[in-house]
Amino acid sequence: METSTEGATRPDISPAGPGEAVDTVVVAGPPAAPPVSLSPSRASDFMQCPLLYRFRVIDRLPEKPSEAATRGTLVHAVLERLFDAPAGDRTVPRAKSLIPSQWDRLRESRPEVAELFADDPEGERLARWLTEAEALVERWFTLEDPSRLEPAERELFVEAELDSGLRLRGIIDRVDVAPTGEVRIVDYKTGKAPRPEYAEGALFQMKFYALVVWRLKKVVPRRLQLVYLGSGDVLTYDPVLADLERVERKLLALWEAIRRATETGDWRPRPTKLCGWCDHQAHCPEFGGTPPPYPLPLRAPESGGGEQGRMGPD
Repeated sequence: METSTEGATRPDISPAGPGEAVDTVVVAGPPAAPPVSLSPSRASDFMQCPLLYRFRVIDRLPEKPSEAATRGTLVHAVLERLFDAPAGDRTVPRAKSLIPSQWDRLRESRPEVAELFADDPEGERLARWLTEAEALVERWFTLEDPSRLEPAERELFVEAELDSGLRLRGIIDRVDVAPTGEVRIVDYKTGKAPRPEYAEGALFQMKFYALVVWRLKKVVPRRLQLVYLGSGDVLTYDPVLADLERVERKLLALWEAIRRATETGDWRPRPTKLCGWCDHQAHCPEFGGTPPPYPLPLRAPESGGGEQGRMGPD
């Protein structure tokens, strides 16, 4: 999960497919300004649909909280807080007991999530939702043994500036460091694991983090690990330096495309199946909508520019 620090405030992401959490809720923010950094979520947004990136980063349009996204945020909080307990006390009952208090904290910090169950006066839907969160937490214990883990970092904010001046930033769910110094980056997903043909796209976020860690610490992480609580799968990848150099080149090209779009106001929609989960259909030309007036200064577009938003995840 990622909390983007660009534009508006959100806990990963891009629109989710069925059963996958979108890690955050976008809320209205300060006046529009050109983007100054790139996170995995926003990079994925632009690759998916440049217009979606504009709506989230430039216009900062609000997005309604969803049950899936909020459940993902709740589960992440529980797994983070569980490591406050001694190793022997990191049990399923203790983890489940954290859910009510973390739900209370989430409602206090993000009052908008209370809207999710405003039409549930008897609390039946909320009870089912909390039970689903419990099931995800319990499944984690079948994938990892927290009594044998001592994370070096949890919910770690990382930021690095490349030689080009591009700033990369994000929040890593967990960092494990072996006694030998080897680093493992772990990310929890509350949805299901992707099909094998989409595995590379799923690893984009992790390679992004690995690049930032390499730039900060001059250490290539030994392992990248995605833990899918929705399906009970663990996806791992052992990166090499060439992987990170390739990701850096891709991000530089992506950032140049974002810079051009920011200056020209040319943000093109890219229709996909994910459009069905997008909150911005009323503003999207693909659905007969009209984007809000562009809030930044414009310059004339360069001739011969290529099509935006067709860059792959790796």
